[in-house]
Amino acid sequence: MNVVSALAAVVILLGIGLAGGSSGGMQFLFGIVIPYLAVLVFTVGILWRVLKWAKSPVPFRIPTTCGQQTGLPWIKPDTLEAPHTGLQVAKRMFLEVFLFRSLFRNTRTKLHEGNAVYGSTKWLWLAGLAFHYAFFTILIRHLRFFLNPVPGAIAALESADGFLQIGLPQLYQTDIVILAALGFLFARRLLEPAVRYISLASDYFPLFLIGAIATTGILMRYFIRVDVAGIKQLGMGLATFAPQVPAGMSPLFFAHLFLVSALLAYFPLSKLVHAPGVFLSPTRNLANNSRQVRHVNPWNPTVKFHTYDEWEEEFHVALKNSGFPLDHEYKE
Repeated sequence: MNVVSALAAVVILLGIGLAGGSSGGMQFLFGIVIPYLAVLVFTVGILWRVLKWAKSPVPFRIPTTCGQQTGLPWIKPDTLEAPHTGLQVAKRMFLEVFLFRSLFRNTRTKLHEGNAVYGSTKWLWLAGLAFHYAFFTILIRHLRFFLNPVPGAIAALESADGFLQIGLPQLYQTDIVILAALGFLFARRLLEPAVRYISLASDYFPLFLIGAIATTGILMRYFIRVDVAGIKQLGMGLATFAPQVPAGMSPLFFAHLFLVSALLAYFPLSKLVHAPGVFLSPTRNLANNSRQVRHVNPWNPTVKFHTYDEWEEEFHVALKNSGFPLDHEYKE
């Protein structure tokens, strides 16, 4: 039911986009109003989530560690698994953000004949990495619809993405990669019993939604003719806050744009917001320096401590009579 409900929701969104794009009176709404509202919801939602996380107190150092902590000078520490300086934390964050290092090192556990068997999850790491980089590349490529002239870096990225040119129009490798990665991620959730058991409709919905966005985009590029010049005109109008919907735009384009708007509005309300969240995660962005620095919990009430000096001064007569060495001299 989770799969069916998520798929039905995406099909409904697709149908709404097609219906709105087919009606000339609704194209202004679907081409201008809804995209602007989606960007507004995305921006406000991300700022709200980030500010909420930033205000959350972190009274203890809780970085995830699985290596030797810095301690005695003759014991070599693991600076990546137990970083104790800001620079070491930055190195681990870089590997985490750009190479998904924790997912690469992850293992899965299964019961086999009553025994725990550990296996690799490298295919999951590869699919996740491929999906994110393909999605990012496609996003950067689409900036050509909103910029004039197109920066050389975007043109170079577009050429590199389509270096394996097969016929016309130019075939982009990321179009194939993102569909393959989405297919793997969906199959894993559906076919692995343990993962399927914990998967909800909210886990399937983003896969179907992004898959529908990619599919409609591929259809417009390779199979169904659309007015690319009109799309560029609308994109430039949206970017310069002077939008106009050109005549004769394909309903499939409005469906594609509506699905993208739905993804933008859904992003800050869902698990997809882990993208900025990783930078504010105390298990990743804190240095493991509890042995070097005393961290005081700000929630603790103020407590009057009885120091050693105060204790020695209070009992120095009895201590001296018992032969206990004193740190200070006291007048009799």
